[in-house]
Amino acid sequence: MSQWFLYFVFYSLGGYGLEKAFARATRAPKQVRKCFLLLPLCPVYGLAMTALLAAAPPELGFAGLILLGGAVCTAVEYAVHLFYDSAFRVRFWDYRPLRWHIQGRVCPQFSLVWGLLSALAVRWVHPAIAAAADRVPAWAVFLIWMTLAADCVFTAALLLRRRDPELLAIPAVWAQVRASSQSSTS
Repeated sequence: MSQWFLYFVFYSLGGYGLEKAFARATRAPKQVRKCFLLLPLCPVYGLAMTALLAAAPPELGFAGLILLGGAVCTAVEYAVHLFYDSAFRVRFWDYRPLRWHIQGRVCPQFSLVWGLLSALAVRWVHPAIAAAADRVPAWAVFLIWMTLAADCVFTAALLLRRRDPELLAIPAVWAQVRASSQSSTS
């Protein structure tokens, strides 16, 4: 079980790095790309990759992995977006400017990208991830789990209170903490 949790964490971390690289490469106006957590993790990537790893039969060819990966990642992306929208009333991404989007939650252009990236990850990245996960001691898994749980609670509380995902950037969090401490001392 801890191995699957670590897969989730590793792929969430990799997804965060991918998002940062994409923002920089496309010169996106928002360079501070955040997702649900304050930690440098994008859980949608971790959920999508663990779902794909669980669903993909070992004998599936590369083209099959692209198709399955695109479908699984897109389904997870849609579900996670729907959850964020209904639970917290926030949008972390919006594909409405792209053609053929579905409610701004998913679009075929990125489904193709997710399919290709996930197939590459399953074939060439995952063996290293699996080997690394095997070497993580139980105490470290527990520490990661507790840190992630605390982050989830803090992030959920912040989003439920403010409904603004821009507040999840570390400078914004510190500004909120300072403002709260100043108002409590006044």
